[in-house]
Amino acid sequence: MTDPVTIYGIKACDTMKKARDWLDGRRMTYAFHDYKAVGIDQATLQAWAGKVGWEVLLNRNGTTFRGLPDADKTGIDQAKAIALMLAQPSMIKRPVLDVGGALTVGFKPDVYAAVFG
Repeated sequence: MTDPVTIYGIKACDTMKKARDWLDGRRMTYAFHDYKAVGIDQATLQAWAGKVGWEVLLNRNGTTFRGLPDADKTGIDQAKAIALMLAQPSMIKRPVLDVGGALTVGFKPDVYAAVFG
């Protein structure tokens, strides 16, 4: 594979560990972007939302989202979702795998196997 591979997420996340272990076990070369430590910018989130949809990116099942006041959880559209994810990157579903610009959100071994052929 010659396309650049970047995996985005949070270092301490269990799902991230599974995804990175999967890549490491296959000796895949990739860059890791910890958006809790390094951050993520609005342009990147908007581009991702344009590719996969903000609904896919926003982790509504996580404790960070569930802990929001009800007013923040209602009436969510793309702009509000991106603002929430910028303010608290833990609300971005993980991992986001970027392979040459093609995105996969979440980790499932069979999906990764298909991505890398």
